[in-house]
Amino acid sequence: MFPIRDHNPSGTTPYVTVALIVVNALVFLGTWPFLQDGTALMQFYAQWALVPGRITTGSGYVTILTSMFLHNGWWHLLGNMLFLWVFGDNIEDTFGHVRFLGFYLLCGLAAAAAQILGDPGSMLPMVGASGAIAGVMGGYLLLFPRAKVDFLVIFIVFFRVFVVPAWVVLGLWFGFQLLDSIATDPAAGGVAYSVHVGGFLAGLVLTLPVWLWRGGAGSWRQPLDTPPDPLAGEGLTPTTVPTVRRRR
Repeated sequence: MFPIRDHNPSGTTPYVTVALIVVNALVFLGTWPFLQDGTALMQFYAQWALVPGRITTGSGYVTILTSMFLHNGWWHLLGNMLFLWVFGDNIEDTFGHVRFLGFYLLCGLAAAAAQILGDPGSMLPMVGASGAIAGVMGGYLLLFPRAKVDFLVIFIVFFRVFVVPAWVVLGLWFGFQLLDSIATDPAAGGVAYSVHVGGFLAGLVLTLPVWLWRGGAGSWRQPLDTPPDPLAGEGLTPTTVPTVRRRR
């Protein structure tokens, strides 16, 4: 399942969201040579990826931040950036540019903490922006549960776009991550589901004050913002032609 777009236009240009996508892409291109050599990659990850065992022994704290901008393949990068592009603009529009950046980084830190607490002695490296992006999704679920989202579903040779409310797709996504985090041994490697769960919950908690300020559950009943309709008379240039009344 891949989100294509949401039916929830933002009122500002998402400068931070775009900047995060560009930075992640540039970092990935810069690390591409390491991905071609397994030995070089492990040496690189040992220095810049998040390794819980290093953190719990009092070293490598900078990797909590640097690991958020590393990806281990094209699909890993493209998948994360797609989710950030679809859901990030509305959260940035709501929070403001600077606060959104802080929100994003805090969600990433919380996601890293979840991974460390889940397996503090692990020496497996962790990379990716999915923890921070899960936080963006958690915030989106709280603020815009009724927003419609176009999802492309691919099943072997079956392709179809479904339009569903955000609370359905994001709720199901979180449920699957939670179940997988319980059923999967973190020592086995692979997808770090606890990172997704930790980031998502952090996004919910950090968004809670904004949600309450917007009216809490009452904000869900308000219509979503829509672009002005020029046919409704908004934004039209006044005419200079005088009005001629019909004579009786």
